[in-house]
Amino acid sequence: MATRILPAAGDADAVRSITTLLSQLPDAEPLAPVVDSTQLLDTLARLAAESVDELPEVVVVHERIGPVPALELIRDVALRFPAAGVVLVTSDPGPGLFQAAMDYGARGLVALPLGYEELASRVQAVAQWSAGVRRHLGSGGDVFTGAGGTVVTVSGAKGGVGATLTAVQLALAAQASGRSTVLLDMDLQTGDVASFLDVQFRRSVADLAAINDISPRVLADAVFRHDSGLALLLAPGEGERGEEVTDRAARQIVAALRSRYEVVVVDCGAQLGGAGAAVVEVADTALLVTTPDVVAVRGAKRAVRMWDRLQIRKAEETTVVVNRHTRSAEIQPPLIRRITGTALAATAVPANFKELQAAVDAGRVHELDAKGAVKQALWALAGELGLAGAPESDRKGHGRQRGDRGSVSLRRRRDGGG
Repeated sequence: MATRILPAAGDADAVRSITTLLSQLPDAEPLAPVVDSTQLLDTLARLAAESVDELPEVVVVHERIGPVPALELIRDVALRFPAAGVVLVTSDPGPGLFQAAMDYGARGLVALPLGYEELASRVQAVAQWSAGVRRHLGSGGDVFTGAGGTVVTVSGAKGGVGATLTAVQLALAAQASGRSTVLLDMDLQTGDVASFLDVQFRRSVADLAAINDISPRVLADAVFRHDSGLALLLAPGEGERGEEVTDRAARQIVAALRSRYEVVVVDCGAQLGGAGAAVVEVADTALLVTTPDVVAVRGAKRAVRMWDRLQIRKAEETTVVVNRHTRSAEIQPPLIRRITGTALAATAVPANFKELQAAVDAGRVHELDAKGAVKQALWALAGELGLAGAPESDRKGHGRQRGDRGSVSLRRRRDGGG
């Protein structure tokens, strides 16, 4: 079977050079080249909408592609179309760029000027890897094989504002609407999803941290299937193991989940490390939960400013959710929006701890009364975000396209790296 190869280069000479060599490779089927990042993503999305098998096995990206820089583009392709392997063509094949390319999701790197032997070797290796991924996807039973599931992160302005409850109920609402859904607990040191759902588990997200190629079978071994039908990938029971989950590992784990589920809800907690920053950055929708009090709203403002300074996410690309709302509160949602500069969820979650207390204490938050005000509000929020049947056109102001800005880990930024 011929290997389909999609070249992507913005320079006409580079296009000619790449396509000429590709046409000489045995069993190769070069596709019509694309000339910029937008055309590449649109082409892959169109093919993936038909079937994952319609995607090219190999995508060759030239370093001078634009307008999105090559590494950012590779990250986006790897996240949205994990069955297509990416090869970067570059004039700087040194170890620094090689490591960066691998971190961003490339499967290989070829030096300029192009040579037949090196290009053939890389393309063949990546094509074999892609074929293996597709075999796994094809043997996984009920598998989502669209262009990539929707990723929603839920972060807290501070501890105790209700981020975990929000994440759990959003995931349950999405699952109940018929969408394959996974809930990922990325509150790596103090994650409470397992406690909220009374789950005893052996595997956690930390068990995937050291795995370079997360196959569907490996992923399935780490995911816990809850009685509600919801898939769970939980934080480690030993908080110190959270340090094993690097920003690179977090991106790979989210990419693997995105390829298998229509909806990926991530509880990021209130403390942002490198792994959490990587997930917030690549999310389609980033929620920040706050309560209408001075301390929490100040925490929300600090978080938004930090995300902006670290180029994780702009304020207007973040949506604040107001929890424990009452009409008598001095701080109302419109004021919180002005203070933080964020978008604001139209759905505010009312204060009603009596409704929650018994279910939280028993670890049965999936059994909240369907007529309760809190559950109704959180499921309405899921609809507002498009997770539970709301049409795409209704989701205004909540998300952004993946790949809008560069991905640099929190750890690198702390160290002064670029």
